[in-house]
Amino acid sequence: MPRLTSSPPHIHFFYIPCLVFLCSLSHVAESQIPDQEQQVLLKLRQTWQDPSSLDNWVPSNSTSHCTWPEVTCQDDSITELKLANLNINYPIPPFICDLNNLTRLDLSNNNIPGEFPTVLYNCSKLLYLDLSQNYFEGPIPSDIDGMANLQVLILAANSFSFNVPASITRLQRLRILHLYQSEYNGTYPEEIFGLSNLEELSLGYNDKFVPSQLPQNFTALKKLRFFSMPQTNLYGGIPETISDMEALEYLDLGINPLTGEIPGSIFALRNLSELYVYRTNVSGSIPQKVSAANLSVIDLSFNNLMGNIPEVFGKLKNLYSLNLGFNQLSAGIPKGITHLPALSDVRLSNNNLSGTIPPDFGKFSLLRRFEVAYSNLTGAFPEQLCHGGTLIRLAAMDNNLNGELPKSLGNCSTLLLVMLHNNGFTGNAPGGLWMSRNLTALILSGNGLSGELPKELSPSLTRIEISSNKFFGKIPSTVSSWRNLRVFDASNNLLRGTVPTELTELPFLTTLLLGQNELSGILPTDIVSWKSLTTLNLSHNKISGPIPSEIGFLPGLTQLDLSDNQLSGLIPPEIGQLILNRLNLSSNRLSGPIPAKLENAAYDTSFLNNPGLCASNSFMRINVCNAQSHSLSKTNLTLIVILTIAAAMCILLVVLFTIRASRKNRDWFDSTPKLTSFQSLNFMESNILSGLKEHNVIGSGGSGKVYRIIVNHSGDVVAVKRISNNQKLNEKLEKQFVAEVEILGNIKHRHIVKLLCCISCENLKLLVYEYMENSSLDHWLHKKKRLSPMSGVANNMILDWPNRLQIALGAAKGLCYMHNDCSSPIIHRDVKSSNILLDSEFNAKIADFGLARMLAKPGEAVSMTAVAGSFGYLAPEYAHTTRVNEKIDVYSFGVVLLELTTGREANDEDEDMCLADWAWRHIQDGNPISDALDEEIKDDSNVDEISNVFKLGIFCTATLPSTRPTMKEVLQVLLKCSDPLYNVEKKSRHKFDVIPLLENSKHEETPRSDFHVLECNTY
Repeated sequence: MPRLTSSPPHIHFFYIPCLVFLCSLSHVAESQIPDQEQQVLLKLRQTWQDPSSLDNWVPSNSTSHCTWPEVTCQDDSITELKLANLNINYPIPPFICDLNNLTRLDLSNNNIPGEFPTVLYNCSKLLYLDLSQNYFEGPIPSDIDGMANLQVLILAANSFSFNVPASITRLQRLRILHLYQSEYNGTYPEEIFGLSNLEELSLGYNDKFVPSQLPQNFTALKKLRFFSMPQTNLYGGIPETISDMEALEYLDLGINPLTGEIPGSIFALRNLSELYVYRTNVSGSIPQKVSAANLSVIDLSFNNLMGNIPEVFGKLKNLYSLNLGFNQLSAGIPKGITHLPALSDVRLSNNNLSGTIPPDFGKFSLLRRFEVAYSNLTGAFPEQLCHGGTLIRLAAMDNNLNGELPKSLGNCSTLLLVMLHNNGFTGNAPGGLWMSRNLTALILSGNGLSGELPKELSPSLTRIEISSNKFFGKIPSTVSSWRNLRVFDASNNLLRGTVPTELTELPFLTTLLLGQNELSGILPTDIVSWKSLTTLNLSHNKISGPIPSEIGFLPGLTQLDLSDNQLSGLIPPEIGQLILNRLNLSSNRLSGPIPAKLENAAYDTSFLNNPGLCASNSFMRINVCNAQSHSLSKTNLTLIVILTIAAAMCILLVVLFTIRASRKNRDWFDSTPKLTSFQSLNFMESNILSGLKEHNVIGSGGSGKVYRIIVNHSGDVVAVKRISNNQKLNEKLEKQFVAEVEILGNIKHRHIVKLLCCISCENLKLLVYEYMENSSLDHWLHKKKRLSPMSGVANNMILDWPNRLQIALGAAKGLCYMHNDCSSPIIHRDVKSSNILLDSEFNAKIADFGLARMLAKPGEAVSMTAVAGSFGYLAPEYAHTTRVNEKIDVYSFGVVLLELTTGREANDEDEDMCLADWAWRHIQDGNPISDALDEEIKDDSNVDEISNVFKLGIFCTATLPSTRPTMKEVLQVLLKCSDPLYNVEKKSRHKFDVIPLLENSKHEETPRSDFHVLECNTY
């Protein structure tokens, strides 16, 4: 066996230094890794233009970058970056993947633009990726399966479009997939439901998905705990096999056109804790067998469910929230529900429930929200609703409840909102209710409550509505302490005494309604604190003395009603400085001339039953003054114009601020849309939202659908235009929504459609108008539209000439008001027969102000960035210049006159010749006008009248804007046509015929002066 020998000494001296050197190299290499990663972070900050949110990314000798808040390390190497909510505005650079050990990347809630960042494909160890709430757009790439290790992929709330690619289903390790709230306009692969490791799947709020049914295999997701697909165009039924999803805890299939019954197997899910199947078309009854042991949230609202509320709901011991609102449930509320120990949120409104409210509600659980409004409930109100001292929101309006309100409500300090209006409650309101320290809104209108108004009020109260009760006595002088009050409606009560001066000291008051009481005395004049007041109604009282001139200096006042009092003296000229949507001074003892600024068609009924009043305008329905008795000096007129424009600008700023605020704010307790009212309303936003169903659709256009919605038990109807339901509103539609609110929210005229309110949030924009029973003019003029089911007025009736003339006159009055009587002239830019709506008496109202614009002053052109409008109605100059004025509306209205007289459509399905050109060609060819008229309406008694309105349409559609009449001149001619006295008197006049004039000149060269001799010759 060989002998082992030791190495020579000189070998040891060489080997040991080598080992030391190699070890030092290894240590240097390891120490360079953190340095390299820190350089990546610093370079990342520099690329993103040094956002202030990353100010802590500063190298330090004492600390490592692993201590920076956004960074997580393991073994001194970065594994996680949490860069959410940092206001990053730039793309993701490719070198971010130089962080070789990065497994988790969160860039949510920033402003990152561009397409899906494929540079992240190089982050080979990435397991978790969150890019939600950014501005990514375009398709999800088809090779996304290259990120094979991903377990969590969150791309929600972006602008991704097209299809969800099939390649996403090859990410077999996915546990969480969130694709909700984007702009996909194609399909999603059914294979998603084959990702066997999925625990969370959210595809909701993508309403452009191609309609589809839940695939048969979706119940095979055995590990799925969270499943959300609201508003994804799902149709068909919910399969019974849903019980196979044994891990399911949360289910949301709301806002879909699902049909059929809710399968009882849903309630057999042992782990189910939250169930949302709201706002669908699910009908039938609620299954009676319920055994979901962990069920804590049930939301079956906004369906067509019928039958009873199951008694077995009273056995769900973990039930925290029960929302069955907006269905057709009947019978009573099961008493067993009141004994559930966890129950906190009860919403049963808008059903057909009857019987009494079980008295034990609140006795065994800590209620926070209790809503049973809009049903047929009777009897007394539960005494112990606030027994646990946690009740926040209480709504039981529009029932048949009676008796006295529980005194315990006066001790419920947690209340924020109380709505008990339109019931039969009697007696006094609980004294403590007025002083509840957190209460912001108290609405008790439409009951039989009595008593005097409180001397003290909770400082939190901003809204008190107690109209149509039996409150009596004086308004207390301590009302000045109600400092935060914004709305005070005590109309139709038994209040007496004067309007106290102290009431004028409320700086935030926007609405004061004291009409239909027994108030007397003179009005206070020191009202400088009412800077926020928009609505003042003191009508139907016994108030005497003069109208204070100070009212004319209230900057925000848009509605003033002092009618049916004993006011006397002159109408202060300062009132003419206000921009009022509503003015009523009728039935008083006023005298003298009305201010010149109030002499317009919008106020033609505002001064009736004041025998001493007079006006210079014969259309004001009161006596005509001596022409010189009320003329204003040029100086005064100039002052009024300046002040009026200033007031208008203030109002516009307030409206713009309100709209912007409504986009940013949510409702108090849930993210319900924000309602901004412009009129007195007899409904709530819930009444509108519940009616947004397909069977209520009566029209559809480029900006969205229009719904006909019944809003209360009285059968009142409104029209609702739904602008959009996407997260990020299209810029064009956003501008149209803002324009409509800005303009219609600040003008009022009997021939302009009334905007009642707007409802707005991030993903919903609604405009609520008065409902026009006879739809739009085009549905009555054109044969192929008369039988359209979408119009809501399908019929075979012919619109006769007197009605057509009445419609022309009404529409002209509306446009004339916009052009001449608004402080800033308004051009509509889209006048057409489909935007002229008709009420039950065929009165015309101009609608759709989405393209409207305000001018700086009459006749001054405004610049447009793009041509907008409808073919056949567009003025020639509109297509060739960006600067337009009122004359484009005159041209469009001329086309409407030609439609009214000929029955033809504006384009008449002829791409080469619109109606205006056809009418001119008809005249140029020497054809009789009578041959162009609608055969369905003309006869020997009206042919001349129709002919002259036809000629008026010819003048209005002149090619040169300068040769067209103004709307005021158009209105004058139409008024003569509709005035029977004028028609009788002019029988002896020389009959003027405009045809020779038109035959001897080109259309675009029609002499402007000749328009004035056009008269309405009716015999």
